[in-house]
Amino acid sequence: MTKLLLTPAEAADQLGLGRSTVYELMAAGELESLCIGRARRIPCDALAAYIERLRGQQNGSAA
Repeated sequence: MTKLLLTPAEAADQLGLGRSTVYELMAAGELESLCIGRARRIPCDALAAYIERLRGQQNGSAA
């Protein structure tokens, strides 16, 4: 069964970024995250949404 929520470290691994960068993206509101108790989790679909936003920004600036 596939995980629905990832830890920041797991999300960083999936994105190929550092854990600190993922925390910065969450703090800036660029990467959606949820607070469950004291734990911070990132929905898997939030990674895809973040990548799509990046693509849109880069494609928009290239035009």
